[in-house]
Amino acid sequence: MMPRTDLPWARPRALTLALLVMVGGCASPLFFRGQSPEPEDAIPEQPEGVRLIGDMTSPWGTNYVKLESVGLVNGLDGTGSDPPPGPQTAMLLQEMQTHEVHDPQKVLSSDTTSLVEVRGWMPPGIQEGEHFDIEVRVPPRSKSASLRGGWLMRSRLRELAVLDNELHSGSTLGLAEGQVLVDALFRGGDDAIHEKRGRILGGGVALKSRPLGLVVRRESSSILTSKAIGTAVNARFYSYNQGSKEGVATPKRDNFIELRVHPRYRHNLERYVRVVRSIALGESQAERAERLLMLERMLLEPTTAAKAALQLEAIGEDAVPVLRKGLESVDAEVRFYAAEALAYQDQVESVGHLVHAAADEPAFRWHALTALAAIDHVAAYDALTGLLNARSAEARYGAFHAMRVRNRRDPLVKGEILNGSFSFHVLSTNADPMVHFTRSRRAEIVVFGHEQRLEPPAFLYAGPQILIKGMDGERLKISRFAPGKEDQQEVCSTRVDDVVRCIARLGGGYAEVLEALMSARSQGYLTSRVLVDARPRQGRTYRRDEPVEAEPSTRHAETPVPGMFRDLLEEDQGERPSGESDGSGNIDPSPVAARQGFFGRMTGWWR
Repeated sequence: MMPRTDLPWARPRALTLALLVMVGGCASPLFFRGQSPEPEDAIPEQPEGVRLIGDMTSPWGTNYVKLESVGLVNGLDGTGSDPPPGPQTAMLLQEMQTHEVHDPQKVLSSDTTSLVEVRGWMPPGIQEGEHFDIEVRVPPRSKSASLRGGWLMRSRLRELAVLDNELHSGSTLGLAEGQVLVDALFRGGDDAIHEKRGRILGGGVALKSRPLGLVVRRESSSILTSKAIGTAVNARFYSYNQGSKEGVATPKRDNFIELRVHPRYRHNLERYVRVVRSIALGESQAERAERLLMLERMLLEPTTAAKAALQLEAIGEDAVPVLRKGLESVDAEVRFYAAEALAYQDQVESVGHLVHAAADEPAFRWHALTALAAIDHVAAYDALTGLLNARSAEARYGAFHAMRVRNRRDPLVKGEILNGSFSFHVLSTNADPMVHFTRSRRAEIVVFGHEQRLEPPAFLYAGPQILIKGMDGERLKISRFAPGKEDQQEVCSTRVDDVVRCIARLGGGYAEVLEALMSARSQGYLTSRVLVDARPRQGRTYRRDEPVEAEPSTRHAETPVPGMFRDLLEEDQGERPSGESDGSGNIDPSPVAARQGFFGRMTGWWR
């Protein structure tokens, strides 16, 4: 069933769903709650007389801003419901009336619609017009049975806060809209809860950019200090605009410096801010020489290697010889942190060490892939291309994603858009055949190995309206049945890529292809691996080699988690697939602690 388009907010220029009436005086503090200074890591003690920018500043704008709303999903196949009376229903009815919806109560009471709670996280540094993921779920008291096949009408997203035991909202910071993919599609089975919540991949759009900056602490704030910090940052980080050299730091006030993101760090903003805060102020050549000796000792000690590498990266070109010494260490951890710091300075000798970490060490994998994506040299491109054949499914898909981030116009990863709804890529690889589906950022299917085939099935469903049947050993007949419409049929080969394209030509989307291939795999018609979101995971630990008599210890990768691979909705829920081999013998049993916001979920998810 197609979504209704007769509702006024279905028009592209319309907006929907105001949350709560604004309360005077709340807009400014609510907006700045998500922009306030964040906690920072301790900076190692420096030689006497040396001060780092981090000694007198705190980062600003590096947190993730939670946006929420109440929305309407339509286009349901009889699984919606009339919402019970309450604040949410009243809000939605009031908003529908402002858009002159004819008989809004009748629209709400239809079993083709459902009131839902909407949520998304705006990442730091996001620019106006950029997209982020959206989560929707049926409220606890609702009788709606499923959101499968539904479409979220455009909804305004706002930051919520609890003041004096009352819920208040800030200004509209984003919009949400799009096709709902229920959790049951990704998880399999018929769990009723997973039918009532889902995602819209990239369904949120930012209405405002989120700048980054440094807040000068009160005891240090002055115009001279702010200017000195800006000068020091711009001496280390700059870019060229039409041949003109431009620094990234702009002092705005005596206590605030705004930061533009250097292109090399655009997918690792937290690392960027930490490196900036590790820059020294007014350091003499003698002091720098002394500090380089100290940092070399720290770098070659595994327990302090990560912090030393960040400071060496902040020094820049003068520190490259020290970092190269780290590459010669017998300790794998030291080699990795040295290579990571060299990568963000575009040093090609880091590539081999990062490839090893990406392929064989899960604790460092996504850091290594993000660093490889930051290197301009062709050696990094060749390394990522080679990782498409890695044993680890995580490394293979991670390398593909890093290549798209590096250059989405590259013919190898550009792909095609099918049915206007999902991105499709077929790669020729020599590793075990695999089909990968994403669960964050965008609807994307990657086929690793172009000669994958289905055994002709007796019958196989791709959603409720598309049926796949074998004709003979080489051909399939795919049919679409829709009430009130003439049946459609197509014949294609048994190749997976042909099947996907055929489903798309018959009007099937991402959900239908996902259901078809997962069913084919579970019923034995497809021998290839079918994976969902085989991203490098957060919370991996690295076990150091230690003397037998020593107490065993485990360490997380100590550099900031790159945003390139994060799934904020998954982290917020504390969800994680069960411990499963990634194809290289590595197991990921570690959960991630759930984020807690106002009222817990949905500022309590309105509970």
